[in-house]
Amino acid sequence: MIDLCHILDPISCKTGVFTNWAETYSCRPLSIFEPQTAFQCECIVELGKREGRQLRVAGSGHSPSDLTCTEGFMIKTDRLDQVLEINESEKWVNVQAGAKLHQIHAVLGEHGLAMSNVGSISEQAIAGIICTASHGTGWNFKPMSSSVLELEVLLADGSRVVCSNENNIGLFKATLCGLGATGMILRVKIQVEDAFRLAEKKEAVPFGSVIGDLENIAKSGEHVRLWWYAQADEIHVMRADRTKDAPNPPPHSFFWDRLLGFDALQLMLFLGLYVPSILPSVAQFACWLRRPHGTTVDDSWKIFNLDVFIKQYTAEWAIPQENAKDCIMALREWLREEHDNPRGLRPHFPLEIRWTDADDVWLSPSYGRKTCWIGMIQFKPYGFDVPWKELFDKFDKIMYSHGGRPHWAKTHSFGPPQLRESYPHFDEFVNLLKEIDPNGMFRTEYVNRHMYGLPAAGKTAVELYESLA
Repeated sequence: MIDLCHILDPISCKTGVFTNWAETYSCRPLSIFEPQTAFQCECIVELGKREGRQLRVAGSGHSPSDLTCTEGFMIKTDRLDQVLEINESEKWVNVQAGAKLHQIHAVLGEHGLAMSNVGSISEQAIAGIICTASHGTGWNFKPMSSSVLELEVLLADGSRVVCSNENNIGLFKATLCGLGATGMILRVKIQVEDAFRLAEKKEAVPFGSVIGDLENIAKSGEHVRLWWYAQADEIHVMRADRTKDAPNPPPHSFFWDRLLGFDALQLMLFLGLYVPSILPSVAQFACWLRRPHGTTVDDSWKIFNLDVFIKQYTAEWAIPQENAKDCIMALREWLREEHDNPRGLRPHFPLEIRWTDADDVWLSPSYGRKTCWIGMIQFKPYGFDVPWKELFDKFDKIMYSHGGRPHWAKTHSFGPPQLRESYPHFDEFVNLLKEIDPNGMFRTEYVNRHMYGLPAAGKTAVELYESLA
């Protein structure tokens, strides 16, 4: 029998607390492992089998929910971060599961390649992005997991399985948005393309002009993103298209970008904790400060990415495109009611609106339909907690009433009944988990709560969501 303690002691920490990036959830795993090889990962799984422990894989911790939390064993993938192979002629790259997007961008750039579409930040590990069907924006672009050609997965029985659209198809479709429940992703093969630059044109448009032509605006560029400042009744429209033009990155100003754009706004948000009545004016100031103009040209991922300085609570839903306009109008009516009520809720800013094309990943919120993503945030100035529960609860109800599916990385109250209604392959996913992981090694409280309706810490998904402060 293999001496697991001898192998695992150098890569384990017997004590420690894991906290996600937004500092909205934390946990104290029994042990935290930081493996460097697939063999060490196999040994951790074997130790979990012998001791009957739950096992959770954690990347960069950017999910603002408790998706990554566990009281069992945790595997951190920070040292599984190598780019293994690049094929320039066939345009694909093989990377380890813990490779961060910014690392992949840099290596691909050296070979004249780039990912076709990415989200707003590049600090996440590639496996975490895949497991939650994270997305960028683009009318004809699917969520990022759709660019995956092949996965190597370590299952609960210790076997390593390669899956793709040709082999082990069910495991492949389940793992692409599997919440880490199907096993540990060891390797990812991604389809890429020739490196390209984007020209992003920005303009500020009155709300009425956008909502009256929403679908045409969504189609008016390859990658369209909207920032809606409801308090100012204004939307900032950003359209990014491929270009051969020379780079023209935006100039950086310490005064405008740092002192006003970060320090002053954070101070105002902090004061808003004690004087909520100032928050609409803070939002209007932010709308003025960030009012876009002109065109920026840069490498694709630099245009896709944004600077996210202030930690935040986040809610995001995927709405069928045909319901997007009605949903946004319902949100506007609700936010106006809150604004007109002296004791009403005071949301932060902006609401972000993006689009993705339909995909065929079993649990992807874009499964089978063109999707409009709508997100709401509540900043945590200086790390202080802010009121968010009642705001997000009302937001979620409007989104659900318009056929929404919640983003898997965010906190939500969906359980088996709502998920079964929303996802045609939900039962296939659950049955696959029973088959490949009958003892539930990779099922965290999050998975048990939402997939099986099992109470966690004495609470169901709905009860836990309602109990959050």
